[in-house]
Amino acid sequence: METENKKILLVEDDPNFGIVLKDYLAMNNYNVTHAKNGMEGFEKFKKDNFDLCILDVMMPYKDGFTLAKEIREKNENIPIIFLTAKAMKEDVLKGYKVGADDYLNKPFDSEVLLMKIKAIMQRKSVDSIADSNQFEFEIGNFHLNSKLRFLTFKDEEPSKLSPKENELLRLLALHENDLMPRELALTKIWRDDNYFTSRSMDVYIAKLRKYLKKDDTVEILNIHGEGFRLVVHGKDNEKA
Repeated sequence: METENKKILLVEDDPNFGIVLKDYLAMNNYNVTHAKNGMEGFEKFKKDNFDLCILDVMMPYKDGFTLAKEIREKNENIPIIFLTAKAMKEDVLKGYKVGADDYLNKPFDSEVLLMKIKAIMQRKSVDSIADSNQFEFEIGNFHLNSKLRFLTFKDEEPSKLSPKENELLRLLALHENDLMPRELALTKIWRDDNYFTSRSMDVYIAKLRKYLKKDDTVEILNIHGEGFRLVVHGKDNEKA
């Protein structure tokens, strides 16, 4: 997933640590706005559109929990990561209650923070795609109506897909020519991500390939260890 131009609001009252963390995130292609306390943080939040917030818990004027509540009133979905020097269970629980996506105790490995940011942003990104209301798709010479579960090839009679076949093809179509993460399908369709559901999904992928083999411009590629790509050859937007 591209990180460039992703905007992060960092609210951290320790000026030295704040500058170091801001510079580190900027080196990793994030656009970071640094605020030095909760009040300043909320003012900056209201003036811009951010993709994620990193909030220190213990701050003057307004603590991280209060700031998070105010942010949540403005934006229910923006990811929030709390930073704290206290590893108290009560604080962790309080953080999650006000909508934290993750928590890091100081001092922490900056690479761990980076991986958490990437994971959260990717999860939010794929969730928004999967929750799309789109239900009709042109896939090469096929037409998919996912409300009726009809897959139609050219002028032939439509095939009625099973519920899981339908949802899986819809997710693939939403990610056409791009990676559909394996975990996304497993959690969205099977509500579980384990060995047995993973094998079950492979069976459904094989069934979809049988449907789609009528059109040699369409194929489902297995991206080892990551997921699948529904590729429609000849499209201008095809990705390598």
